[in-house]
Amino acid sequence: MNAYSEKYLNDAMRNLGEAFSYALCCCNMQPDEFAHLFISSGVADYYGKGNPKYVVGKSGTELATDIIESSGESMVFPKPQTEYEYSEEYWAGWILAFYQWKSGRTYRDILNNISVMDIIKMYPTLHEASEEKFADTVDSIINRKKGSTKLQKQRKKYGYSQRELAEKTGVNIRTLQQYELGTKDISKASVGSVRALANALGCSIEDII
Repeated sequence: MNAYSEKYLNDAMRNLGEAFSYALCCCNMQPDEFAHLFISSGVADYYGKGNPKYVVGKSGTELATDIIESSGESMVFPKPQTEYEYSEEYWAGWILAFYQWKSGRTYRDILNNISVMDIIKMYPTLHEASEEKFADTVDSIINRKKGSTKLQKQRKKYGYSQRELAEKTGVNIRTLQQYELGTKDISKASVGSVRALANALGCSIEDII
């Protein structure tokens, strides 16, 4: 399930991209310093839920300013930007907003597993790729760090790829990936879907939940 309505996604991506660009390039903040403030300020929680006040009600500069001011740090803010280049700093915020929307994870969870600096380092190889490619890459990174879920262990034990299992059971491949990553609770899946997965993997329902 996406974090919020898709109608807000483009604004959310653009504004978070602008916020990161302004904070990092104009205010000379370090990437993960600003990310920490984004989370600790509480703005990340509202943003992650698609609160219109934050995702469409503020410009990227205003968003960054609010986040920095919430820390109590005294700063003479540079002149607001009116045009933004598609820089690596902009892209980091832009693609981070997409991944949070797509995965449904909280920003705190995402940034506890992959830093903004790590995302910036992906810019040369992934900025021209699809957003889905970035999402798959980060899913893999987080999955390796968190360890395998029971469903993933059973799938690998049986020798199926995710696509093969999705096609065999009729479970949407993205939904299957979310079950394996733990971003979607498989225990809340329909009985039919869980039974189809268990039957395909030759195991009991308890073995995958």
